[in-house]
Amino acid sequence: MSTGVAPAPLSYVRVRGGGIGFTRSVDFAKVLAVPATLRSGSSRARALVVRSSATDSDTMEMEPASEGSQLLVPKQKYCESIHQTRRRKTRTVMVGNVPMGSDHPIRIQTMTTSDTKDVAKTVEEVMRIADKGADFVRITVQGKREADACFDIKNTLVQKNYNIPLVADIHFAPAIALRVAECFDKIRVNPGNFADRRAQFEQLEYTEEDYEKELEHIQKVFTPLVEKCKKYGRAMRIGTNHGSLSDRIMSYYGDSPRGMVESALEFARICRSLDFHNFVFSMKASNPVVMVQAYRLLVAEMYNLGWDYPLHLGVTEAGEGEDGRMKSAIGIGTLLMDGLGDTIRVSLTEPPEEEIDPCSRLAKLGTQAANLQIGVAPFEEKHRRYFDFQRRSGQLPLQKEGEVVDYRGVLHRDGSVLMSVSLDQLKAPELLYKSLATKLVVGMPFKDLATVDSILLRELPPVEDAQARLALKRLVDISMGVLTPLSEQLTKPLPHAIVLVTLDELSSDSIKLLPEGTRFAVTLRGDESYEQLDVLKSADNITMLLHNVPYGEEKTGRVQTARRLFEYLETNSLNFPVIHHIDFPQSIDRDGLVIGAGANVGALLVDGLGDGLLLEATNQEFEFLRDTSFNLLQGCRMRNTKTEYVSCPSCGRTLFDLQEISAEIREKTSHLPGVSIAIMGCIVNGPGEMADADFGYVGGAPGKIDLYVGKTVVQRGIAMEGATDALIQLIKDHGRWVDPPVEE
Repeated sequence: MSTGVAPAPLSYVRVRGGGIGFTRSVDFAKVLAVPATLRSGSSRARALVVRSSATDSDTMEMEPASEGSQLLVPKQKYCESIHQTRRRKTRTVMVGNVPMGSDHPIRIQTMTTSDTKDVAKTVEEVMRIADKGADFVRITVQGKREADACFDIKNTLVQKNYNIPLVADIHFAPAIALRVAECFDKIRVNPGNFADRRAQFEQLEYTEEDYEKELEHIQKVFTPLVEKCKKYGRAMRIGTNHGSLSDRIMSYYGDSPRGMVESALEFARICRSLDFHNFVFSMKASNPVVMVQAYRLLVAEMYNLGWDYPLHLGVTEAGEGEDGRMKSAIGIGTLLMDGLGDTIRVSLTEPPEEEIDPCSRLAKLGTQAANLQIGVAPFEEKHRRYFDFQRRSGQLPLQKEGEVVDYRGVLHRDGSVLMSVSLDQLKAPELLYKSLATKLVVGMPFKDLATVDSILLRELPPVEDAQARLALKRLVDISMGVLTPLSEQLTKPLPHAIVLVTLDELSSDSIKLLPEGTRFAVTLRGDESYEQLDVLKSADNITMLLHNVPYGEEKTGRVQTARRLFEYLETNSLNFPVIHHIDFPQSIDRDGLVIGAGANVGALLVDGLGDGLLLEATNQEFEFLRDTSFNLLQGCRMRNTKTEYVSCPSCGRTLFDLQEISAEIREKTSHLPGVSIAIMGCIVNGPGEMADADFGYVGGAPGKIDLYVGKTVVQRGIAMEGATDALIQLIKDHGRWVDPPVEE
């Protein structure tokens, strides 16, 4: 038997040289057993069992985060159920007179953008937000003058009969937090910069003694605020931000979800040691995939520890318009579908009251799913990895000997977009080609970077309709797939079409009437019996599966049925590509479609489950559906087809008009796929917030802009009048610029 010392919760455990190694220890637990399978290097072994003196649980079982991963994570649930949406049970936290937690509605909040020192303007903004239906309002408080203004803001609102709880947003200012805790209802602290210095992205080396001294420093700085919040009955949010982890945390845990969790737990342990429990956690990131992983890791740790603190959900720096709503829907919606989340904010580069509607839609989506406990019959899940991204890539179509058309382009390796096309659209072929985002050369279509990969024709044109048939032939010739139902193909056969069949049709005699070598797309729900699904094992020429649960089925969960389907495929070594298919009802509006698609499809793609999507909505424009599909793939860090923007939502710290400047930069740079640009009103969250960005445009001082390449500032103090041109020149200097395409 091997023994050793590990922290509880086990913060970061690595297999080293056939043994167990630990980065550091806080509370101690003893490793009771290390299975021989782990010592021999098996990555799929159950790693170890520990007995912890610091948790309510006697044992904690660990396993690799993914196959081959050196990171061991708790072998424990991260949500109440993987086959049903059940809201995670959390304690009630009081924010002013508003209770938050699983016994209460999902709370909605946003943040003011006005200068906090401008009391009248801030009060007006808070009232406008409250009238829109927000439960809380956050206000940035960066200095003494802002803290003093907070008393006037609170008093003025009370005089106007507005008792909405106010939240102070604190960075780098423990003394200011102490001051404002006397009047505001909740204090948001950022563990990355409350007691630690701003990150310099330096790799630091610590002895155990050095690290303990750092923790003692944090406790000394943070304790007075905890005691004051306890005295005044204030709430607190321990709000980790991926962009502002300290060098100390990153040196130990990397710039990672694990580092985000550990940064928050350090502060939570101090709260608990002082018997203060009126706090919530958040794990925000601009990348929805990172954000989801961080929240899951945090909740898994809390399950092991027996903690029940609520969660504030949000994707930070999401941007504006449909992009911002899509990123937020992917991150927040994914967690809501697993029953996680007690308050949410959708961070948009728009007026703050515009955030309330998407917040409300997401809260309603999560509440309905949890109230109905939508899902699927219980099943065992062995293959999905919750804590680190590992994409399951379906086998792309292969070309077979004797085939006269090229099927290899009907799906895309980075994620496919399928669109439903009507007979009316075939009447104007060139307009159809343009709406599919093909390049046109003398009226002939050719695939481009963001061209639709395949189309679904629910009805084929008559055989004698030569123009429509020619239009389809030209699409097939550029390797675009044309899917059509079995009944249509039997009565009006289209050469080289991919035939859409059900599971029953796949095993029927009808398909024997089709030419040999016909390719199939199989539509299924995912909740069929395993005996029904077994027909997939013996079927030939399956090009893809379309997962489709009719929209609005009250008890059947789209996310859970898909997980069951993927588990079946992996268990049986079936590598068919899977397309997520949603047919929205006539009543759906644009925002509802974006949020519904982001939450239902994004929740699967962030786990690497799926190879593309097909969105249908007869009342929505074709181009909108196409663009939304590509936005969803890009938001899930799959197929990159346009410029990516990391754009903060503005607050009282912002040093320029974010909405105006963001629109100006987008207008001049939106044609640069593969390039990521951060547009930040200030640098309070640190350069790490631009971790995903190639270039950064950041407010450095009033009227002055700093330009970044990655996390490194390369030009300071540029006058705003020429800053956008300077950004473009910087992109050119690094060889990332191309001229905008010329319209034909």
